[in-house]
Amino acid sequence: MAAYKDQEFVELIVRAIVNHPEDVSTERTVDEMGVLITLKVNQEDMGYVIGKQGQTARAIRTLLKIVGAKEKARVNLKIYEPEGSRMNRGNSAPADMDARDVEELTI
Repeated sequence: MAAYKDQEFVELIVRAIVNHPEDVSTERTVDEMGVLITLKVNQEDMGYVIGKQGQTARAIRTLLKIVGAKEKARVNLKIYEPEGSRMNRGNSAPADMDARDVEELTI
């Protein structure tokens, strides 16, 4: 396990919610802005970590800030997403389309 409480906390929580706990890894860096923990998980588990509308990731970040506050440190979490990992799902529209164009796609 990691040597720091904040890093251990992230690994413990994420390993409990993913299907591939052996693929969970974190990297901890410290700079003038505070502590940054970069989380890497198996691509199949990304949805579990982020959650619906980002709720799980937001909850982990909130709890992590509390752990950091106890140690008088500003702690942030970055979830590493490999380049090109976002899949184009079904009828999703490109970002430059407006609502009328999207409606035409779904009809």
